[in-house]
Amino acid sequence: MNLGQARVLVTGGAGGIGSAIAAELLAAGARVMLADVNGEALDGVAGRLGAADGCLATAVADLTDTASRARLCQQAIAWGVNVVVNNAGVSHFGLHEELTPAQHAQTLSINILAPMLLVAELLPHLKQQPQAQLLNMGSVFGHIGYPGYAAYSASKFALRGFSEALRRELADSRVRVHYLAPRATRTPLNSAAVTRMNAELHVAMDPPAVVARAVRRILQREIPSAVIGWPEKLFARVNALLPGVVDGAIRRQLPVIRRHARRQDTPSMAATAAPNPGSHPA
Repeated sequence: MNLGQARVLVTGGAGGIGSAIAAELLAAGARVMLADVNGEALDGVAGRLGAADGCLATAVADLTDTASRARLCQQAIAWGVNVVVNNAGVSHFGLHEELTPAQHAQTLSINILAPMLLVAELLPHLKQQPQAQLLNMGSVFGHIGYPGYAAYSASKFALRGFSEALRRELADSRVRVHYLAPRATRTPLNSAAVTRMNAELHVAMDPPAVVARAVRRILQREIPSAVIGWPEKLFARVNALLPGVVDGAIRRQLPVIRRHARRQDTPSMAATAAPNPGSHPA
């Protein structure tokens, strides 16, 4: 797609990755609507971006609330949206049995149910556009299940499956569906425990700008699916074919993961904020 013709709705727009995506797409000539539940943070991002009049819009929305999500869809349709980037997400790091039912429910509600319902409401409009795109922001943990992220991995595996199925369902339409899997990404919303664990495991963490550039490339080149980072790309493929190899690599990390997971006091809220098993390959 020529991004000069794109009107892009980005959810989770007040976060580090969402704001970086907005900056990248605005620089490429797109018009952007940022949506987030945090109105104050959203205003701050809009002020920092300093986009020209008419190029940037904002919308305060709770994607888990039916009425709020419907209002966002109405606003986006009236604005002329033809690209949706489902970037909003939450990640609660911790041992599975130690996380609360509310944390598990929130992970699934925000990471998979909310984007599915948002897309369902916007699809009739998108199908009427000369060209349209949907990009679902996943994670390398949508390819590799990782200790401390059981619910998060489940949500991202589900989002990858949803993206693949919908891409095939819409293959004869003008709507293109994409899935992007970042690796660990530096954002202010990473918890202290995640940061400590990443440091101890020597995990490579990308700045949000790396993810934003990947988003731009996917939209411009209409790439169906991509994983960011090496050796994460390799490990995603190895895990699909030889999961025992990845089991062995992660098993050696397990004592470190457990120690930091049990220290967890505050949940990490981010689109992607997690270590990768490729740091210590077999």
